[in-house]
Formats: sequence, C-alpha cells, structure tokens
Amino acid sequence: MSSRGAGQALNTSNLADLLERVLDKGVVIAGDVKVKLVDIELLTIQIRLVICSVDKAKEMGMDWWANQPIIEPAKTTAATSATIEELQARLARLETELADARARPALPAAPPPPEPARPWRPPAQGIPTPGV
Repeated sequence: MSSRGAGQALNTSNLADLLERVLDKGVVIAGDVKVKLVDIELLTIQIRLVICSVDKAKEMGMDWWANQPIIEPAKTTAATSATIEELQARLARLETELADARARPALPAAPPPPEPARPWRPPAQGIPTPGV
C-alpha cells in the first residue's frame, strides 16, 4: 500500500511540474478541419488554441480581456460615469431647448397645397361628344 501512495505523490508532482511548465512557456495548438464532397469544400474550421499564464499572454500582446467590464469593473465604472454625466448634460440642454420652443407662439398653419391639375385625355372612341 505504501508503494501505491508514493506513486500517486510522484504523479501529482509530475502533473504540477508539467502544468507549471505549460503555463510558464505556453502551448499553441493549431488545427484545420475541412469537409469536402466531390472536391467541393463545404466547411472549413480553423482552430487556434493558446494555453499559457496571464503574464505570458500579456507578454505576447494578448490582452483582449483588459477592456472587458466584467473583468475590471473599477476601470469601466470611471469611463461609464463620465459617459453618463455627458449624457445627462446633453439631456438637460435638449429639455431646455424643448421648453423654450414650446413657450414660443405657434406659427399659423400653412394653407393646404392645391390639388394637382388633371391631364387632358381624349374622349374614348364610340362615345359621341356633344357639339360634334
């Protein structure tokens, strides 16, 4: 039983070392899957997987998560509050302009446009015209 426990400890140690090495150096897994039918490509899937630590990813320039509001709410809160303040100021200005426009006397209603003239059409054949 003691040999079994030593083997598990050795495997755990190796797994931890392997994980530390992978996260430190990084691993890239790339693959392409193509589905063809009679030399007609129906589907192509390109898979690119990078496994590494956050520090290594930043070192490689992969920091797409830096601008995600879920990950860094404090950073986005400042930007969001500035945007909210700008929108509130704009709304107050527009409400003032609307109130001023309502206070002005209304312009008289414009007369309706004249009806367009109907084009002249010759009389239909077979119908007698008066005076002819």
